[in-house]
Amino acid sequence: MDKLKIAIGSDHGGLRYKNSITEYLKSENIEFVDVGTYTTESCDYPLIAKNVAEKVASGVANRGILICGTGIGMSIAANKVQGIRAALCGDTYSARATRAHNDSNILCLGERVIGENLALDIVDIWLKTDFEGGRHTRRIDMIE
Repeated sequence: MDKLKIAIGSDHGGLRYKNSITEYLKSENIEFVDVGTYTTESCDYPLIAKNVAEKVASGVANRGILICGTGIGMSIAANKVQGIRAALCGDTYSARATRAHNDSNILCLGERVIGENLALDIVDIWLKTDFEGGRHTRRIDMIE
């Protein structure tokens, strides 16, 4: 795995998984910046998504991870930022494919729809999978 710096954030609906994922990142010696939230008090996910997406788009972080109740709101909001390819994943195959074929730079997860161990497996695979390039580069260029 190349030297990574992850921007990570969640709303109140994803806080527990965010905390588990930051523990995983620490155990793997992966640098990260946690942009919040830090409590279960209701907060606005678009602000968290924008913060993480801007850190990735500007190069402050290589990639980002966003967690909310379903992951849907976070992915919609993050994809509004130019240069972001946020992918909502609920299985390990999609996590691998979105890195290998789509060069996704933000992973979105839903705490209320997948189990915690699956979420950690998805994160592990997504972080360790490289972009394949080749024919996929042309398609990424079309998106941009």
